[in-house]
Amino acid sequence: MNSFFQTVYKSSLTLLTDFYQLTMAYGYWKSGISERESVFHLYFRKNPFNSGFTLNSGLELAIDYLNQFRFTDDDLAYLRTIKGADDLVLFEEEFITYLKNMSFSCNVDAIPEGTVVFPYEPLLRISGPLLQCQLLETPLLNIINFHSLISTKAARVVSVAGPSQVLEFGLRRAQGVDGGLSASRAAFIGGCVATSNTLAGKIFGIPVRGTHSHSWVMAFDSEIESFFAFARAMPNNTIFLVDTYNSLEGVKKAIEVANWLKTQGKKMGGIRLDSGDLAYLSIEARKLLDKAGYPDAVIVASNDLDENVIASLKEQGAQIAVWGVGTQLVTAFDQPALGAVYKISAIKSSTGIWEHRIKLSEQSMKISTPGILQVRRFFNKSLFEADMIYDILNSDKLKSSMIIDPEDFTRFCKIPKNCDYEDLLVPVYRDGKLVYSLPKLSEIRERTFIQLRRLHASIRRLMNPHHYPAGLEKKLHDYKLNLIYKFKKKDLIDQGTPDLSIDM
Repeated sequence: MNSFFQTVYKSSLTLLTDFYQLTMAYGYWKSGISERESVFHLYFRKNPFNSGFTLNSGLELAIDYLNQFRFTDDDLAYLRTIKGADDLVLFEEEFITYLKNMSFSCNVDAIPEGTVVFPYEPLLRISGPLLQCQLLETPLLNIINFHSLISTKAARVVSVAGPSQVLEFGLRRAQGVDGGLSASRAAFIGGCVATSNTLAGKIFGIPVRGTHSHSWVMAFDSEIESFFAFARAMPNNTIFLVDTYNSLEGVKKAIEVANWLKTQGKKMGGIRLDSGDLAYLSIEARKLLDKAGYPDAVIVASNDLDENVIASLKEQGAQIAVWGVGTQLVTAFDQPALGAVYKISAIKSSTGIWEHRIKLSEQSMKISTPGILQVRRFFNKSLFEADMIYDILNSDKLKSSMIIDPEDFTRFCKIPKNCDYEDLLVPVYRDGKLVYSLPKLSEIRERTFIQLRRLHASIRRLMNPHHYPAGLEKKLHDYKLNLIYKFKKKDLIDQGTPDLSIDM
């Protein structure tokens, strides 16, 4: 039996895609349009967790994927084995040769990691040969969806925790190996100070934390013996888990060990609570520690925490300085998927003219936006004011200051005059060559803090956040609406019942 880890992580990941991406690629090739220049956008339609914002994350790993994007001999050998319904090979050998010789040549523009983003804003813009752009849909969605989801969850947890520290403790409950590693990185970007995932510490340089579990305590004849043993073994890493038998009695035993550590010139770090009434127990534990002369000993709490539980505990006056958040964070327990999509929005004709593309739907939220899109963020010195999605093909220097909600044309906003602005999508690849300087992970994390501080508190709040103004530039909105009418009218005519009330 082949090693799973060696098979997956020591080989090409180019086939990490839905199979229909390959069947469409083959169809483009057969139709002679595989090299036609096209534009795709990756975006989401709704903020997760009923949040007022989303935190963009995962770009560095997307770049890592794109840097390795090529079909290896092993990939091609596998594709040769796939058969159609007639039991004959599905892909012609000439197509296999095409894939073998294909070199990544797309342009990629992206919003940097650690940026707050909003529905319908393109996080990535991919332009280049149609076949290549199509093949990138699934892997890019896989990376950006999960990372942005977990970073957003972490940012919410950290925001509620306030000055307290948040540790990511979720590896054992994460969705597989890659889910655990990706979650650790995304959670750090979202504001967690450290992880329990040692491999994530090695790979990404994230600080690691951890002392002992209940098994350590239960391996000894008594709780106090286990604490002394751990203090002797690791006197510079002493957070004692006190709830194996009786939490407050465990605190008293930890204090005994702290007294001994003091005679050795060492200092107890604190205690951890992993069950029971965390508000009550932390308050009583704080009293015991303070009375014993250990006001600096921290109280760490874990046990299925999330932003809502932490908010409740803080309202109850819980004396918790460090929060260990695991399952609820790394699995995004209350919303396990972001739901970003990847849609074509423009393609060049055989004569070299850009043609806009739009996907229609009975649901307004699923109607795509045509054009080659950019996001312009307007701001004053302290706060973000609004975001405008516009088409760079028809911007005309953006004379309009009106933005309109993509889902509800009755909701619109005028951009305040004299606002500064920046365009969020920045060049990452040009003609397949990386032109973007990757920031350090710590710099991405710091960007998160700066971005969140520039959002109004009403947008950051946990419950019923205010709606941040983000929408289509009026000219783009009107163009999109006209395209919708055009296709609807054509559909009516094709059905033999033209609706003359639609004025084009």
